[in-house]
Amino acid sequence: MLALSNWEFIIFEFIGGLGLFLFSIRYLGDGLQRAYGKQLQLAMHRFTVHPLVGVLSGLVVTVLIQSSTATSILVVGLVNAGYLTLRQAVSVLMGANIGTTLTAFFIGIDLIKFGLPIMAVGAFLIYFFVNQRTQQIGKVLFGAGGIFYGLTLIGEGLHPVLDMEAFQSLAASMHSNPITGVAIGTFTTIVVQSSGATVAILQELYAQNGIDLKGAMPVLLGDNLGTTLTAMLAAIGATVQAKRAALSHVMFNAIGMVAFLLILPLFVDIVAWMQQAFELNDKLTIASAHGFYNVASTVLLLPLLGSFVWLITKIIPGEEEKPMALNNHLDPLFIQQSPVLALEQAKLEVLHMGRLAVDGLEQASTYANNHERQFADLAMQLEKEVNRKDREITDYLSKISTNTLSEEESIMHAALLDAIRDIERIGDHFENVVEFVDFQISSNIKLTREAQQELNSMFDLTIMTVKQALEALDKQDRETALAVLQKEDKIDKMERAYRKSHLIRLNEGKCAGSAGIVFVDIISNLERIGDHSVNIAQLILGE
Repeated sequence: MLALSNWEFIIFEFIGGLGLFLFSIRYLGDGLQRAYGKQLQLAMHRFTVHPLVGVLSGLVVTVLIQSSTATSILVVGLVNAGYLTLRQAVSVLMGANIGTTLTAFFIGIDLIKFGLPIMAVGAFLIYFFVNQRTQQIGKVLFGAGGIFYGLTLIGEGLHPVLDMEAFQSLAASMHSNPITGVAIGTFTTIVVQSSGATVAILQELYAQNGIDLKGAMPVLLGDNLGTTLTAMLAAIGATVQAKRAALSHVMFNAIGMVAFLLILPLFVDIVAWMQQAFELNDKLTIASAHGFYNVASTVLLLPLLGSFVWLITKIIPGEEEKPMALNNHLDPLFIQQSPVLALEQAKLEVLHMGRLAVDGLEQASTYANNHERQFADLAMQLEKEVNRKDREITDYLSKISTNTLSEEESIMHAALLDAIRDIERIGDHFENVVEFVDFQISSNIKLTREAQQELNSMFDLTIMTVKQALEALDKQDRETALAVLQKEDKIDKMERAYRKSHLIRLNEGKCAGSAGIVFVDIISNLERIGDHSVNIAQLILGE
């Protein structure tokens, strides 16, 4: 029997190694996201093309995030926001299952002894270089080295356990009873919250002859099933579609698990053949089994995607909810799982807020022409929605800022906050316009035809300028931003010219002084809207 000091050594070394492994996976994923965040955004935005592209997108995102669990949570969030359909989500989750196998292959390469040197190189790049991309690559290397060194500690902590009678009895039970292996794999993954970590432990056990292939394969199947629990928890309180997406992840893994349990002897023979045919080491053998299982499950179920989605909708019935205010992309799930994607989602919502402001300005323009109350009411409702978005997005961005952001991301974060303020002020100004028209109607003030034409011209140019400023923000396009500056200059000149023409009409007695007050106040607010459009454009120009 082991002495207490030995027990302490085993526990501290194993738990410490596992902690370093989990931290390193997260750190590696963070570095990959920040170094290749554009690829992450591209993958997330191309889910809709085709199921095969969805699989590829899920694979790419999982490789960048280094967690199929995190990818599944993001997918549930996107479905909840109305950004993905159930069919698209299922294909992405299939790709996530394949993507998570990369870590196992990464571990299977015999680089464990280089863990500390790789960490040293990563630390050197992080602390002695100012270039952001170089620092993020340093994070990737430091994380990779930490994974290797963490595995070394895990292996050393496991080694004394293998000789224990209790463990040998458990290993024998897994060999003779596959359900025991599935249960242990599922439970361990639920506790650790990382199938990558549990597969890595399985690789160590197999490499140290603590378990044979027949006992290891059911544990591997359980690892894949356990990783689905977090997505199910994330779907609590979400839309019907989001709940269906989470269930689809569970069912996909469960169907694959049952199918492979039924052919377990054949599966073990295939893995043994791969090990011999390709001369794989023990860890690569488990990694290959992991990859084969997930690819085979996807190949089998992808052609049946339509039927699979139909079955999910029958299990969880209900009508698909329409998201409020078009698509609300501000799901808090994104903030912890992928701050890079959370920032991109915040940008989408800022652009949506901008479109609401444009719509409100257009309704105010219509009201100024026909004086029909319905357009005023709609404009005021849109202004309230702009204010609500202001509070909502600002709060979301403040939560994003609790994460460590790169210099580029910090610039975008600050730019979005500034853009929100300018869009909110645009809402205030078109609200002012509505109130001036209200005053005009209640006071029975008439504008001359020439004054109304001038107002319409200025409305049209102002609306066009705001739209172009939002386009510049969306595409990060300097040429479009410069065009906004040119248009705003025309608005300034137009405002000065119309003030002069108003004075001429006033002197000639063509309009009353009260009409002039309404006219001047409206063009003054439109000119200020032009100023706020310039502020948004200057965020892209860096001025």
